Amino acid sequence: MPLSIRPDAALDLVSLGALVHRLDPGVVPFRKAKAFDIHVSGGEYNVAANLSDCFGLRTAVATAMVDYPIGELIQAQVRAMGVTPFYKHFEHDGVRGPNLATVYSDRGHGVRAPVVFYNRSNEAAARLKPGDFDWAKVFAGGLKWFHSGGIFAALSETTPELIIEGMKAAKAQGAVVSFDLNYRAKLWKAAGGDGRAVETLRRIVSHVDCLIGNEEDMQKGLGVKGPEVTAKTESKLDPEVFFGMIENTVQEFPNIKLVATTLREVHHTNRHDWAAVLWLEGARHVSPTCELDVIDRIGGGDGFAAGCIYGLLSGRSADESLRLGWAHGALLTTFHGDVTMARVEEVEAFAKGGSARVQR
Repeated sequence: MPLSIRPDAALDLVSLGALVHRLDPGVVPFRKAKAFDIHVSGGEYNVAANLSDCFGLRTAVATAMVDYPIGELIQAQVRAMGVTPFYKHFEHDGVRGPNLATVYSDRGHGVRAPVVFYNRSNEAAARLKPGDFDWAKVFAGGLKWFHSGGIFAALSETTPELIIEGMKAAKAQGAVVSFDLNYRAKLWKAAGGDGRAVETLRRIVSHVDCLIGNEEDMQKGLGVKGPEVTAKTESKLDPEVFFGMIENTVQEFPNIKLVATTLREVHHTNRHDWAAVLWLEGARHVSPTCELDVIDRIGGGDGFAAGCIYGLLSGRSADESLRLGWAHGALLTTFHGDVTMARVEEVEAFAKGGSARVQR
């Protein structure tokens, strides 16, 4: 295994990022909504939650927490997913915050696409800065894997510095470091635009072993030029374009040992073709392709990342790890909400070619 994963540690994975609550009116557009579900989420947190709840790993999240009723709601869900929290607490003033961010996302349906928008005004997580976490305490007993992402990096000028501080502390523990670029145009526009995104993410990625991201992430987030697309490689499921992007990326960041992403062809909101690819120190791996009947696509990429990380942490081959990520991400789109409801046996069965026949 090219990735050096320490055999024993108190924690399998620690995620650093923001916790949010997503308001979901289902297929009803928000302007017509009368009720909604509340999902606890966060691009970085979701990976820790999935690894704990589905795969039975020991995970933790380092994040901001606000002491008000929404914070209590979110803390209850973190506990329910079995994730150990390390909170930097903030007091709410009863009027303006600081707040735990709200994400608004209707699911769309058929030819109507999902719509996502945010209220991240005066967000507590954006106030996090180096020195807010005692990494020696968080990593006490050892750590195998550290994970963060581009959503958290976009929140303020201090969050990227905290990510780098955490990565350095994790490296000193002998942990593998991963980063999901998760480029979000709306967030980076509010944070200074593509120029700041590239400068910020390139500094972070220079500390990373494992990178998760698609072509847009690498082009707009890292400023890496892509290969010329020909008529033969126009399909979004063709892995050659992505592998070309990887070659260009690792030339600029030779510290990267692994790159992975999902490949998705959207026919309409509820019907996607789904595949994934993984590059590990020059070797290329491609998953099968399946058709997804999507209930809720939010969190599918985090589900993929969690499955891959589980495979690698459990000593599986690159092919097996890729299939576990592909299978778990696919299953996650069949559930409401952002985090897993799958059982590890279901993921293993689908990764090996299982079907949707009734289980009796």
